[in-house]
Amino acid sequence: MTSLPASGALTVTTTTDSRDKAEALARGAVEARLAACAQVTGPVTSVYHWKSAVETAEEWRVDLKTTEARYAALEAHLLAAHDYETPEVVATPLVRISAAYREWLETEVSAV
Repeated sequence: MTSLPASGALTVTTTTDSRDKAEALARGAVEARLAACAQVTGPVTSVYHWKSAVETAEEWRVDLKTTEARYAALEAHLLAAHDYETPEVVATPLVRISAAYREWLETEVSAV
């Protein structure tokens, strides 16, 4: 089995408990050029273990597009801006993306 070539691009996901907070996280990352764009979706229902209990909460999901090179700075930004004690920050590699989209993404996060 052969692996697919990685594009160097990532989708980074986080969640929060309100639309306003989700939009603020999205806007802050894009304004700081840590992400080229972000999509806010929700509400979603999250079920998770927290402090020895199973919790259920309504949350809003933020998907941010960035590059491997900008991931550490984006993660640090999200952790500093987030009000959760342990926020979700999960990166998923984009295995294949169009050349034009990759060029746009790289330009937007490198225009610092």
